[in-house]
Amino acid sequence: MPSQRQAEPRRATLRDVAERAGVSTSTASLVFSGKGPVAAATADRVRAAAADLGFTGPDPLASSLRQGRVGTVAVIVEGPLRHAFRDPFALAVLDGLAEELDLAGRTMLLVAQPVEHPEQAVAQLATQAVDAAVFPLCGTATNPLVEHLATRGVVMVGSGAPLSPEVGHVLTDERAGQRLAGQHLLDLGHRRLGHVSMMLRPAVATGPVTRADVEHADYPDAAGRARGFLDIAPEGSPMVQVGELTVGAGEEAGRLLLDVPVARRPTAVVCQADVLAAGVVRAAASLGLRVPDEVSVTGFDGVDLPWLGTTLTTVLQPGVAKGHALGAMVRRRLEGEGPVDEPFAVSLRVGTSTAPPPG
Repeated sequence: MPSQRQAEPRRATLRDVAERAGVSTSTASLVFSGKGPVAAATADRVRAAAADLGFTGPDPLASSLRQGRVGTVAVIVEGPLRHAFRDPFALAVLDGLAEELDLAGRTMLLVAQPVEHPEQAVAQLATQAVDAAVFPLCGTATNPLVEHLATRGVVMVGSGAPLSPEVGHVLTDERAGQRLAGQHLLDLGHRRLGHVSMMLRPAVATGPVTRADVEHADYPDAAGRARGFLDIAPEGSPMVQVGELTVGAGEEAGRLLLDVPVARRPTAVVCQADVLAAGVVRAAASLGLRVPDEVSVTGFDGVDLPWLGTTLTTVLQPGVAKGHALGAMVRRRLEGEGPVDEPFAVSLRVGTSTAPPPG
């Protein structure tokens, strides 16, 4: 039997509108884009023709493809997204980045890149049309996405990693920043220092690390901060890395450093992140140690932790501002700027978690 379905009516095009209004297609386009001078009477005629034909405007996807842009920026987060959403600094960076991209009329495509199988993200992005990719949270030094995206001509921006000539960075001097906190403690008179590091390599357990581990680290930000600590710490100062960036992991690391005989116990602990410092403060309290009277603690990032009960002495690295800087670099790269690095300044904020050593 012949099909009873009728063919769907053809969607009116901009050319159809132009022909009905008696103008050129380019003039009709200017009416819809608002990007050029068109006489009011002509514009009214074009809009009336569009209404008659049921034409609501040019296809935005087709327009973006003709311009070589789709308006989407891939934001690469290493590890499960839930980890980033639990980290107040990561949330601040993503918030600032989203604000900047929104102002530029671009949307974010969040891509969770598995830490143990980073190549899976290549398959995820292979079918996605994106104008740029941002690595906002400083992952590993190498990333299989770089070669894939570079081959496609996709602009790439990072905050210290991946390390590639193709990637422009909003760059914090991690080493100098960590030295600010360490020097502050030395100036207070501390000589027994301990260090809590972020992960130096993927998929590690919380435990002691050495200078050699730092030199073979996969994460540039953690390695840089550890080197800053080693620059000022007395030889043999204990260092512990965490298995994840959480308060709980910081507490576990704090116990490893502080639950030792008094003669070997650090009088101050330098932490690579505020959430880790919060964990060390909790570990000290569980061991009956008062902060800062018996042990001083410093952080890094400057996030808001109102529940902690003390204001951390920390290295201020405003997350929202860093996100804005990343978004602004994306815009400049898409306008033709090359992959250049831009410094991001940090400073020391002295809070109530540090004081001279006991005795």
